[in-house]
Amino acid sequence: MLTLECPYCGVKAEETELQAGGEAHLKRYGPGSSDDEFESYLFMRKNPKGVHFERWRHAYGCGKWFLAARCTATLEVFGTYSAQTKEPPADLQAKIKAKRPNWEGYK
Repeated sequence: MLTLECPYCGVKAEETELQAGGEAHLKRYGPGSSDDEFESYLFMRKNPKGVHFERWRHAYGCGKWFLAARCTATLEVFGTYSAQTKEPPADLQAKIKAKRPNWEGYK
């Protein structure tokens, strides 16, 4: 079972206490965007096998959204961080790179 630590309240929660929110760090498009931009936002996702950044909500806890880095193949969690972060923190990226030397990095 997947266990993530909420960076806000510090509780280690199993996935049954959380709500998945999809891929993290997406550029969101709305009114005024082109059809291609909006279609890309709605339907185009990376869906990698390996390191992935996701949005999660601590639904049965503090209720806040946060971001997590994990491996989709092994469910290994590298870390969690604030949802207001524009990209993964440098220390988290370094931790992932140390465990996965062939990881090409964020973006």
